[in-house]
Amino acid sequence: MKFRSNFLVRGHHLFFVVVALVFAVLVLWAWENPFLTASQSVQAWYRNSYAGSTNSSVLPNTTKENSEKTYSNSSTKEGTVKDDANSEVKLTDSASTITFNRSKSNQNACSYGNGGWVLDNSRPLYSGFGCKRWLSAMWSCRLTQRTDFSYEKYRWVPKDCELPAFERSAFLKRMQDKTIAFIGDSLGRQQFQSLMCMVTGGEESPEVQDVGKEYGLVKAKGAIRPDGWAYRFPNTNTTILYYWSSSLSDLLPLNTSDPATDVAMHLDRPPAFLRKFLHLFDVLVLNTGHHWNRGKMRQNRWVMYTDGVRSELGNLKEIGIAKNFTVHSIVKWLDSQLPSHPQLKVFFRTISPRHFRNGEWNTGGSCDNTTPLSGGSRVEQNGSSDPVVENAVRGTQVKMLDITALSYLRDEAHKSNYTIKVASSGSDCLHWCLPGIPDTWNEILTAQI
Repeated sequence: MKFRSNFLVRGHHLFFVVVALVFAVLVLWAWENPFLTASQSVQAWYRNSYAGSTNSSVLPNTTKENSEKTYSNSSTKEGTVKDDANSEVKLTDSASTITFNRSKSNQNACSYGNGGWVLDNSRPLYSGFGCKRWLSAMWSCRLTQRTDFSYEKYRWVPKDCELPAFERSAFLKRMQDKTIAFIGDSLGRQQFQSLMCMVTGGEESPEVQDVGKEYGLVKAKGAIRPDGWAYRFPNTNTTILYYWSSSLSDLLPLNTSDPATDVAMHLDRPPAFLRKFLHLFDVLVLNTGHHWNRGKMRQNRWVMYTDGVRSELGNLKEIGIAKNFTVHSIVKWLDSQLPSHPQLKVFFRTISPRHFRNGEWNTGGSCDNTTPLSGGSRVEQNGSSDPVVENAVRGTQVKMLDITALSYLRDEAHKSNYTIKVASSGSDCLHWCLPGIPDTWNEILTAQI
């Protein structure tokens, strides 16, 4: 009996030792497995803060009637609203100030997102009439029926940072022999067009060369437009380009011989364009956000893939977590590439806010306000109002271009229902009039380069 008792005790000891060893091996394996680590960290964050949403807006959804008067210039209010994945964010408005209570990502860093809008009669930086070569007519509100252009006359002044006035010749001199690349959706295209207008002063500038062919940016047969544009300023050999990638994931048709085929959307793989030309870039600006919804998924026939196979990873089926996973994945990949490209500076722009009220773009939503800063003029916040991008870049060499909260105050500066033609098919409360808010994004970008 004594022998049997000793055997059982030793057996129990051996069992616990084996369990401990297996646990240690699993922990070390998970730590060294980058895909698993990224996936689990994103999913854990999602469960804690963003469970169950697919909406792409970070800031409050202004289509809800009870959130239309979130901010007041005469009293202090506190309300609870929903961000892009229905997490609660406390908003406080006092004396025309909006406050987003989030943890600070860097206590010592200058925050260009804190500050206020001030009237500046020297603006705009270029003419909406003159910048025809670079600016899409649909975004040049000077060409529409709109008669009020007071939105053009405001300048962003950071609270604790110096934001020098933009001077195009000085900018080109700083960017001599350099390439600036914007990769993202139509809001990224607006930022690209804004910078082209700013650098040329909105003038025709016939000396500027179209070098799209060098990057494969040519209009394919039957296409409405090319996948992007690239222009070079020969005097300084400065190239500014844009490439369309609304999801920042690699898209591959499943059947190249079938025009109606589904498209594999590789969430953990950067766009092929970025992988091919990264070594040529000196400044890279990324953005994504508003195409992560079921309507766009169906329209584009996107099918989510991870690790080369169709995704069956639980929460990754949810569009919200798939977007967040993709943002984290591309930031992690770029951070791993930066040691091999010491000349490169990478910025991830936070999401541009929407201002649809009383509906969505296809259900009668509108943004009819034309009074600047009717919801407040200042931003004071701890951290970014786009936690997805803020969390993704934390601890990496990728920098955040934080424009969400300051843009949220400018609901009067959208394209709205103004068109070149008399008839309007609805309001555009997503894109901005140019000249306009994206000019400020570029001023902040220039200061951060």
